[in-house]
Amino acid sequence: MASGASPQLQMRLKSSFIRDRLLRCSTSRHQPLPQLFRYNPGTKHVSMQLSRTLSGLTNLFFNRRNLDELPNSKRKRLRPGKVSPRRQVPKNIPRPPYVNSMIPPGIASGAEVHDKKGIECMRASGRLAAQVLQYAGTLVKPGITTDEIDQAVHQMIIDNGAYPSPLGYGSFPKSVCTSVNECICHGIPDSRALEDGDIINIDVTVYLNGYHGDTSATFYCGDVDDEAKKLVQVTKECLDKAISICAPGVEFKKIGKTIHDHADKYRYGVVRQFVGHGVGSVFHADPVILHYRNNESGRMVLNQTFTIDKARHRNRHR
Repeated sequence: MASGASPQLQMRLKSSFIRDRLLRCSTSRHQPLPQLFRYNPGTKHVSMQLSRTLSGLTNLFFNRRNLDELPNSKRKRLRPGKVSPRRQVPKNIPRPPYVNSMIPPGIASGAEVHDKKGIECMRASGRLAAQVLQYAGTLVKPGITTDEIDQAVHQMIIDNGAYPSPLGYGSFPKSVCTSVNECICHGIPDSRALEDGDIINIDVTVYLNGYHGDTSATFYCGDVDDEAKKLVQVTKECLDKAISICAPGVEFKKIGKTIHDHADKYRYGVVRQFVGHGVGSVFHADPVILHYRNNESGRMVLNQTFTIDKARHRNRHR
């Protein structure tokens, strides 16, 4: 059982959605990461040292260039839209402990092993998350905004007596993560309308009966080009192969090797800045799941639940 993380690994534990986004931005025109963040190894927290408005933060989410068009593509570079006010949740729906604290809780030490009741609750929350995700995917079409997807997801979650886990997690302002095109993950829904040829990852987490169910998938919007289709297909194959090797006693590092080996066949590089994680009564907990080759210790235990995040892979230069 993985009970903690090495100092090298701890530097990758970026559990806050806002914080994750900042770390994947280009630093060439902004302050270097050591000036943006203060790391506390004892608590596995990375604290942001700058005070910025939400609109200021969103300007950092995207790797801006002088050119609007992407290299070798007619598609416009992604730009942040306007973020609507936070949606309300009925008072009778239980909240996770971190809501309204504005302090990201980090990754909890110690893997959770579920008893019979915990397994039943995890199945219920996972089932609802899967149903919400499936519904969200049906909404993907040119012209719809990611904010409209967020509204629909939010409503379905609260109609089922659950809380949308991302809402209020470390000041994250929305109920679902919508990551379009070059946005790797944890994108904030906004006023930008989806365009023909976009791909969008929708990441749904629900908090039901005290347990988080977490799932995501990438969807095509309209007529998607072959390169994007291949990226989505190979990434899904990496996920499926990684899931297939999971069993009690298997080393966690085998997940990273399985993903990395398959990505290498197609000359894709694996995004290293984001990790999978234990999930259950706590949103983010041990074990930490690396999606690339590594030598971290730890083995899977019966009745653990954890995510293998389907973060997109980057094309290498051919």
